[in-house]
Amino acid sequence: MSEISQPAPMSRREWLMSDRPQSRLQARLGRAYMTWRRFSANRLAVAGLGIILLLILVAVFADALAPHSPVVGNLAGARLLPPGSEGYLLGTDDQGRDILSRLLHGSRLTLLVIVLVAIIAAPIGLLVGAVSGYAGGWVDAVLMRITDIFFAFPKLVLALAFVAAMGPGIQNAIIAIAITSWPPYARIARAETLTVRNSDYIAAVRLMGASPFRIVLRHVMPMCVSSLIVRVTLDMAGIILTAAGLGFLGLGAQPPLPEWGAMIAAGRRFILDQWWVATMPGIAILVVSLGFNLLGDGLRDALDPRESGK
Repeated sequence: MSEISQPAPMSRREWLMSDRPQSRLQARLGRAYMTWRRFSANRLAVAGLGIILLLILVAVFADALAPHSPVVGNLAGARLLPPGSEGYLLGTDDQGRDILSRLLHGSRLTLLVIVLVAIIAAPIGLLVGAVSGYAGGWVDAVLMRITDIFFAFPKLVLALAFVAAMGPGIQNAIIAIAITSWPPYARIARAETLTVRNSDYIAAVRLMGASPFRIVLRHVMPMCVSSLIVRVTLDMAGIILTAAGLGFLGLGAQPPLPEWGAMIAAGRRFILDQWWVATMPGIAILVVSLGFNLLGDGLRDALDPRESGK
């Protein structure tokens, strides 16, 4: 008798790309793999991801990477030294402090602002938008009019008002930026909710006896997460600029903390002769903002199903 031929085992790539997944885990891993393939095909998006990963690594290992203290200077022998002088790679400021060390430690403050604002603002916007879109009627009208009030003011102006009321400081700046950042997320969540609230899937869940709270929390809000992630990533550059603007005006992180916006404010007096004092933190803000914009564009293309066929 001839031996019965056995089917060749699938490779890992074939298993991930199977159009007939055998489990939920396989389906989820397959979707994640396809998303990564679309994302990695965009070289600019990968470059943006590299910038953000570098920012995280720099923030984590700032103590080991910084050659000098970020807050202790040398007024007697190291004031306003140009880049490359006496072991100061990016020069020193008017207090004799190493600019490179201050930039490295300032990345921690930047990352702290980004993470905390995203943690505070995104869930608020998601909840407000999902409840507004699902409930409709007067609930929708009230929540959206409140959202419109926040939209009526420029974000930086509104953040300035909140910080002025609460007092200067990095904690109050984070709260102020978060308060002014949630309205776009609410709009996106509401639009996503309006497209799915009358779908057969939601109707089936409703017929099974699920409460409106459970439907919004367990079934509607997860559908809005992908769009929200893209918008949050794209907004990171604006969050960085708003935090830098508050620091520049003296309402954000207070001296001697090495916040990039405050560093630019301290160096504006020397912009003509000692240009590096204000230029170096400005370049850092530019590079990190560019990285988040590139990353957000790549995530938008990768997570948008309409882009997968292009």
